[in-house]
Amino acid sequence: MEVMRILHMNKGNGETSYAKNSTAQSNIISQGRRVLDETLKKLMMSSSEISSFGIADLGCSSGPNSLLSISNIVDTIQNLCPDLHRPVPELRVSLNDLPSNDFNYIFASLPEFYDRLKKKENSNKAALGFQRGGGPCFVSAVPGSFYGRLFPCRSLHFVHSSSSLHWLSQVPCGEMNNEDGVVITTNLDNRGKIYISKTSPESVQKAYALQFQTDFSAFLRSRSEELVPGGRMVLSFLGRSSPDPTTEEACFQWELLAQALMSMANEGIIEEENIDAFNAPYYAASSEELKIAIEKEGSFSIDRLEIIPVDWEGGSISEKSYDIVHSKPESLTSGRRVARTIRAVVEPMLEPTFGQNVMDELFERYAKIVGEYLYVSSPRYALIIVSLVRMS
Repeated sequence: MEVMRILHMNKGNGETSYAKNSTAQSNIISQGRRVLDETLKKLMMSSSEISSFGIADLGCSSGPNSLLSISNIVDTIQNLCPDLHRPVPELRVSLNDLPSNDFNYIFASLPEFYDRLKKKENSNKAALGFQRGGGPCFVSAVPGSFYGRLFPCRSLHFVHSSSSLHWLSQVPCGEMNNEDGVVITTNLDNRGKIYISKTSPESVQKAYALQFQTDFSAFLRSRSEELVPGGRMVLSFLGRSSPDPTTEEACFQWELLAQALMSMANEGIIEEENIDAFNAPYYAASSEELKIAIEKEGSFSIDRLEIIPVDWEGGSISEKSYDIVHSKPESLTSGRRVARTIRAVVEPMLEPTFGQNVMDELFERYAKIVGEYLYVSSPRYALIIVSLVRMS
């Protein structure tokens, strides 16, 4: 699977597009807002006056969320500077995603983004009698993988990424020794599954963990070159709170999708061997795996690390709400929403293997399976939010 080509959200503005089905990701951005604001405040307070402030949003995707994080960052900086008795710097904003991302959707959204900034600046001038808005904001797109270098050395002050770092640079490979003792790579032996599961061999779990360590180390290494000393990052992505990679919070959305695929294989609609050949380029890392990679790379220190339980639609979960029993119709409706969200993200990955003509049937089955599961259970994701400081 060529991840660089197929890892993108459903494009356009149709009913199955990411633009119409990204509320869960928006909710996750909101979950990280407090940490983002605190991190920016610490960055501004610990640095001297900055005339040109470099910002990157990595894995920006497309749709209504593509400018949401940047809007939050710009608002926070513009609100902080007057309190610190310094002018608002010019802002160099870079939006990054893979070349297959729908950047045209983002470009079409920029006039509205600039209009909003201008209106806020004028409103603040009228209300406060001085300019609380500030310097110009320059937005550009930088296509490429964030597992490699994207920006010039020491050109960034702040890096943000939301709902992106759980995606791997490639599907993990298995290894075997041939008769000459040479190690060759093979496809993972993960039959009937499309991600780690309770029945996956230990070799599959190890391959996924190794790929995450390789990728995240490369991510940190690249950002260490691009951030100024004292620069900061806020990263939020789906992970797990348990050391066990087969827990429900880590893998069950993939388990249910595999069930939908297997039901179609049993009816001869798709080939079971295609299911065996497909493995998702995704990994829900634990906080300990994250800490190990950060410590090993050595360029960053952890300022804050939180694990927040969220439901399958990205909403926060309290202990009280976690025990609420939903009716069957409510669960089935929620199942359809979850299925649309998942489809908007993974359909481009599935189509090359299973074919575009079976996608409607697949996600109808998936919606029913998810809805029935939500009726008897209250599954959760573990959202990891980490704030990192680039050490001198």
